[in-house]
Amino acid sequence: MLQAPDTYPIDRPPLKSTISMAYTLTPGRAAGTFMVETGKRRFVGSRCVSSGLVCVPAQDFCPRTGGADIELVVAPEAGTLTGFTQTAAGILATIRIDGADFDFVHKIVDSSLVDLKIGARVQAVWADASTQSILDISGFQLAPNAPIGKIAPLSDPADPLPMKPYPLDLHYEHAFGPFYGRLFDEIGSRHRIMGVRSTSGEGVLIPPREFDDISFTRTGTWVTLPDTGTVSAMSVIHLEFRGQKEPPPYIYAEIQLDGAVTRLIHSIKGIDMSRASELVKPGTRVRAVWSTSRTGSLSDISHFEPIPELNSANATDM
Repeated sequence: MLQAPDTYPIDRPPLKSTISMAYTLTPGRAAGTFMVETGKRRFVGSRCVSSGLVCVPAQDFCPRTGGADIELVVAPEAGTLTGFTQTAAGILATIRIDGADFDFVHKIVDSSLVDLKIGARVQAVWADASTQSILDISGFQLAPNAPIGKIAPLSDPADPLPMKPYPLDLHYEHAFGPFYGRLFDEIGSRHRIMGVRSTSGEGVLIPPREFDDISFTRTGTWVTLPDTGTVSAMSVIHLEFRGQKEPPPYIYAEIQLDGAVTRLIHSIKGIDMSRASELVKPGTRVRAVWSTSRTGSLSDISHFEPIPELNSANATDM
């Protein structure tokens, strides 16, 4: 099949966006104690009772044996450089704290690569303010005269940090490609929903794609779809969760536009939400309500709403 003469795929610029996730970290007894004690400028490690191995920072399990029977200890602030590399964030190094049996990774400050060598003595540099995290240590600096310290029992330990906010931002660029690009360009510029005909010719695929999902062959002509359709499935959302664009209750539905063989997911509004499950159900006829603002995205369709006259007729026929 050939594309219709007046249509062609459009490759839009990438969408630049950020996904923000507000995680919380539950560090556990050992790591939680380490995080609090860094505010007191103390290094807390853990000693496995069965193996005698010491881990700094403290861990709830022995890294080698997996044993959970551990005791907390105070470790020196100095150690030995066991490896290092240059990164965009500065020099990162593996450091073996005096008395420890395992290395850990942190930054090297106030030095360049030419100053460093394996086996060099280093000492912790503390941050001016505490954040109750590993970042309470600004990094490690060369300290050739730092005395070799010893592991000691931890006296008067602070209560472990039970939970710590741990936000994560993912910055990304999403390439639409020529087929999604055409879809969003038509929606934004003409309020027109376009799909591509399936290989079998029995219906239209929306969103449009280059290859048919069933036959894995190239799709056919571009087709303009009406902005009316039928609800195939729906959910009434009552619970609040992070990232919602509107407060509940609201309806999220799978809508099969007239002439399409695939479904579009969107919200349904314009009804009495106290009667949502009565007024909207599989088989309900709906139409798009277009937004007054144009962004070239599915949000240009504000929502779908039931078509009263068609639903009344369907109810009468039944």
